[in-house]
Amino acid sequence: MRPEVQAFVAAGPLPDEDASEEEIDRRVRQLDAISKPVTAEEARALVSCFGPDGCYGVAWSLLHLVESGPNPVLTADPGPDAGEWHRRLHNRAVNAEPAP
Repeated sequence: MRPEVQAFVAAGPLPDEDASEEEIDRRVRQLDAISKPVTAEEARALVSCFGPDGCYGVAWSLLHLVESGPNPVLTADPGPDAGEWHRRLHNRAVNAEPAP
């Protein structure tokens, strides 16, 4: 796993929208340091970094980074207790599958 991905994952989930501008900017810089595409291993690790809300659009950037990996990460239903972003990733993976 690349060091910039390790650093992002080690910093934990994205903050919520009540976080300071400095904290959100720091996470944006970390995210911007990760070039696409990510590996399957990196995508799986990055899924743990979604926070409680959209973090002013940063969660969308994270979602697109995760989706740049070679395979969908969340193909199994994440369950009723899953967060919004995990459900969104799953739904997008399911909807992207070709019709039978």
